[in-house]
Amino acid sequence: MNETDKAPQVDPAARRRANKAAAVYGGLRLLLFVVLTVVIQGAAMLIGAQFPLIMSALLALIVAFPLSMLVFSKQRVEAVEAMATWNEQRRARKEWVREELAGRG
Repeated sequence: MNETDKAPQVDPAARRRANKAAAVYGGLRLLLFVVLTVVIQGAAMLIGAQFPLIMSALLALIVAFPLSMLVFSKQRVEAVEAMATWNEQRRARKEWVREELAGRG
């Protein structure tokens, strides 16, 4: 049996799933941030307050971080699981390569 037959393989689909899941979660978080900024700025305009856009964005950022973890928990878990799967495959492959190189020296 050839030594390369035992080599663990990194599934390219796992990388695509991890990238897609991370992009979806990141996009949803960004969308939440933008929506909250618009809502805060709109509320300030409705009450006639002079509220700088940067302050609305900072407040939205502070609110969006914990809110996104609650609202998008399913997407967060999917992203973490997909990345963990891909990372474990990469780690196993790297360890195998390391062992192969150590065996040759």
